[in-house]
Amino acid sequence: MSVDTATVRHIARLARLEMSDAEVEATVPELNNILGWVEQLAEVNTDGVEPLTAVIDQKLRLRDDVINDGNVRDAVLLNAPDAQHGFFAVPKVIE
Repeated sequence: MSVDTATVRHIARLARLEMSDAEVEATVPELNNILGWVEQLAEVNTDGVEPLTAVIDQKLRLRDDVINDGNVRDAVLLNAPDAQHGFFAVPKVIE
């Protein structure tokens, strides 16, 4: 599979990209190289190969999902323009 200038112009129009004639001419061989690599990859025999999510085997280091308030309420409320009874105070917007 290969692309020509008309195809590149069509793709650019669909993507709403403004491309000059020089840019279109420069893009055609780049896209053809990419498509060539894809065709080369498609020729690789992957029968019996399990899909991978990562190249190396690694365990994710996750902490336990524990809900807490961080015990920094007073420090957070120091940044509040107005705080009352341990909460942010906001002006009433609905009557």
